[in-house]
Amino acid sequence: MRVLLICGSTRNGSSNALALRTLHEFEIPHISTDYYTGLRDIPAFVPDMQPVPAAVRDLLRRIAAADAVMFSTPEYAGGLPGALKNLLDWTVGGGELYRKRAAWIDVAHPGRGQGARAQLQTVLGYVGARVITPACVHVTLHRSDSGVTLAESAQQELATAVAALVAAAEEDT
Repeated sequence: MRVLLICGSTRNGSSNALALRTLHEFEIPHISTDYYTGLRDIPAFVPDMQPVPAAVRDLLRRIAAADAVMFSTPEYAGGLPGALKNLLDWTVGGGELYRKRAAWIDVAHPGRGQGARAQLQTVLGYVGARVITPACVHVTLHRSDSGVTLAESAQQELATAVAALVAAAEEDT
């Protein structure tokens, strides 16, 4: 099973990126991950742009090649960051996310991030992705003076997400 990991943050040192990098570093039998780092390279969505920019073609190819897509995104101004929404807009016409298993890792502080999760759920529904709800997990962070790390429970939280994606894939076969 191939899982594409997409971070919605463009910030260096992002806790969302930390969660996805940790998942990418897991050694899980029969699962390979592709950690996408090209969000900053995606140009503004223009529906009739020809030729489609190389960065967009690469993104769409990677989505098409994946069995599932896992997102982790911060909430900006009550919703998705503009860069991630722009990335998703590029998928509308081509159907790359149609019937694709999708989920997200949430690293927001308790009580925060609902706007981003709700908007991501809406956009994924609009493009026909299959949101695998049991794979949408909250990963606990540990914040200290030396920075942000994943809490000890994060390994289990990430394993839960992957197990739910695998279970959804097995149901499809």
